[in-house]
Amino acid sequence: MQVGLIDWTGGYLTAEGPRGHAVTALGSSLGRRQTWELEVSQEQGEQTVVELRGHLGQALCVDPDGAVRCAQPAPEEQEGQFLLEVHPSGAWTLQQAQSRKYLESDGEDVFCISRALTSYHMWMPQLAMHAHVVLFNPRLELYARADPELNRVWIDTEVPYLEECSFILRFRAGVYHLETSHHKFVSRSEKLVKKPSAETAFHLTLKPGCLAFLTDREGRILYPHGSRGLLCLGDDPADNKEWFVIRRCPQWVSLRTRTKRYVTVVCDSEVYAGSKKVTPMSIFHLEVNPDSKTVQLKGTNHSYLAQRECMSVVADGSCRETETCFHVLWHYGRIFLRAATSGCYLGTLPIGLVVARARYPGPSEEFRLRLANRSFLLLRGRYGYVGSSPGHTVLQCNLLEPDCIQLLPCKHSIYHLQTRGKSFWSLTSEKTFETWGKVALNFCLEIRENNLLAILAPNGYYLRGDREGALMADGEEVTGESLWEF
Repeated sequence: MQVGLIDWTGGYLTAEGPRGHAVTALGSSLGRRQTWELEVSQEQGEQTVVELRGHLGQALCVDPDGAVRCAQPAPEEQEGQFLLEVHPSGAWTLQQAQSRKYLESDGEDVFCISRALTSYHMWMPQLAMHAHVVLFNPRLELYARADPELNRVWIDTEVPYLEECSFILRFRAGVYHLETSHHKFVSRSEKLVKKPSAETAFHLTLKPGCLAFLTDREGRILYPHGSRGLLCLGDDPADNKEWFVIRRCPQWVSLRTRTKRYVTVVCDSEVYAGSKKVTPMSIFHLEVNPDSKTVQLKGTNHSYLAQRECMSVVADGSCRETETCFHVLWHYGRIFLRAATSGCYLGTLPIGLVVARARYPGPSEEFRLRLANRSFLLLRGRYGYVGSSPGHTVLQCNLLEPDCIQLLPCKHSIYHLQTRGKSFWSLTSEKTFETWGKVALNFCLEIRENNLLAILAPNGYYLRGDREGALMADGEEVTGESLWEF
């Protein structure tokens, strides 16, 4: 879980310097140096033992004299362990485990010298994960879903493969606005509204594990009501119904053959490319193993595609089986899948049955991959979000808030990228992008890791985030600067 910590003056806890050793509260916004990885060691009643690690992987540590720095603590020492307590206001206190002194700030320096709790020891957490999320209610074991026709949000979905299950969590002026995938906002009036305002502003109370609940300015809590689970305000949630786990929006995809048939699970486990339309059984969660770089495809029935005997591919696998792992070859938005166990490529027989039999890929082994639960992208790179910025004529990649980039799917797994104002991205001679183009350009999306994209621009180069802030189309290969959270 990644967070930013805001002190009583509004400053962010910041790892300073090229090596990140010094710690101050001088950060004015949530950037890389203000992002901390919260690692839970153990629970102690109302308190949780945690460690905080900065962007370079070093832990927040306290010296015997109370000075605070980033370092690698010795394994047997407790200098990097804190007792975290969540207060009714939503603020956190962090008490050094060994000395029992509180982390505090004077608006500039950060130190641990006092055991008497005051307002100077309060830190307000800001969630640092990507803004595109889903909301899971652990009490009901269901996800939130926006209903654009009734302008309501229901907690009623077991598997979040629908785009309506995704939300944008926008942080502005210390409060959160919950935006649906149709770009309406959850409000105090129970109905979705078109624009953010004081009526859509909520405070977020956050616990380790991305557990959170939302309250309005009067302290009333958002939680599911009634048998259908209508999300609205109330004063007395029962059985911890107000708590949600905030998770990254999962990447659900569809696979289409050259004959324009979608790979679909039929009769519970058989896999055919026979459907002309996308159905729930032709949508798969694409999971990437970061170590082996193989992928797994999990259907909405919770089973994984697996290669079995006699070249057959069946949707009856579990995540631990090597038979469910496939290597991916990307080719301009199209993919070839090679079984990790046999080395054979997935393809289709004339009757549509999906099998793994080809030693070399050909037309029958080509699949066209589409994002099934995204009509837009929020791109975040190494330096920030992608979007337009006042004072710049080209797209920037270092913004605090994302722009919504509309996705227009075309033939052959090509996408056009469009602004909310319906104009297209256009490529300049300097390999930067402007947002008032009248002609659509072709882009290819490649899912390289979980929630990480590489984007091939029409000039044959990958999109890359430049340190100076401009979004460039000059990446010759996929590097850290050309991978985008989405």
